Amino acid sequence: QVQLVESGGGLVQAGGSLRLSCAASGLTFRTYAMGWFRQTPGKEREFVAAIGWSGATYYPDSVKGRFTISRDNAKNTVYLQMNTLKSEDTAVYYCAVGSRGYFPIRKIEDFGSWGQGTQVTVSS
Repeated sequence: QVQLVESGGGLVQAGGSLRLSCAASGLTFRTYAMGWFRQTPGKEREFVAAIGWSGATYYPDSVKGRFTISRDNAKNTVYLQMNTLKSEDTAVYYCAVGSRGYFPIRKIEDFGSWGQGTQVTVSS
């Protein structure tokens, strides 16, 4: 059974940084793409970043240059470094396991198991 546990969320001022972590278990981590999404109340879950099994990365324009996704296969963990945070980055952030045999991926349906989410609040 795949389990994903996010951590590292919190309250930060605009312009600040946070690093989210997602610890995975129950899968051969190194063989899966991983991703981060975010969601605010009343809105659809939004793609934030993805990293392939080879380490290739993919971002939407809204976070490109500010967010960095990385992975440590020895620790079965994926990270999301978020810099220059803006109030519009406030959301619950979720990590997820890719379910496709190709990369890049960015749609909700490209991902299978999901974590429980961690709240990120950016104050202006």
